[in-house]
Amino acid sequence: MTILENKLGITNQIELAKAEETISKQMAKQLFDSVTIDPADIGTFSGLAFIHAYLFDKIYDFAGEIREVNIAKGNFRFVPVLYLKTALAHIDAMPQQNFDAIVEKYVEMNIAHPFREGNGRATRIWLDLILKHAIKQVIDWNQIDKDAYLSAMQRSVINDLDIKTRLNHALTDAINDRTLFMTGIDVSYFYEGYCEFKTAEL
Repeated sequence: MTILENKLGITNQIELAKAEETISKQMAKQLFDSVTIDPADIGTFSGLAFIHAYLFDKIYDFAGEIREVNIAKGNFRFVPVLYLKTALAHIDAMPQQNFDAIVEKYVEMNIAHPFREGNGRATRIWLDLILKHAIKQVIDWNQIDKDAYLSAMQRSVINDLDIKTRLNHALTDAINDRTLFMTGIDVSYFYEGYCEFKTAEL
């Protein structure tokens, strides 16, 4: 595995993973506590880029920047760089007035995968902000099993019913619950294999 160039000068993959988890979880907690995203940016790539930069700017030069390389996970290739800006413009224009529309927008952003690294973690925060703003609810990520979530997201490219059902069953109106947010960050990171530290303890 190629080690991503980073601002910390770390050349060991395990050490980079630990540093990335520690710093970005600290920044996620700070994001909840002290920063309000302009409502006009909620649900846009601009808003997602803000979140991504906030989480990862201390670690990567590419934080908040559209990737310049094609990427894939398993046999699935995300939107090619050549079409990425067009795809993001399309996603910006998608409606977000109700739960189904918001999840459809989330699925499309996942297919776009606009950043070199950290897409899932940033986009799940982005999703919760859209839900919070539009329908006054968020996801209790503790209610969603990792394998079930990843499987549903893989299938969402063809059929989004499973991911809609799972997310809908985990909705809560505890939109300002700091503890729920921090445990949700821990689950979100666990989905990606980061589970060394708890957000609340950083």
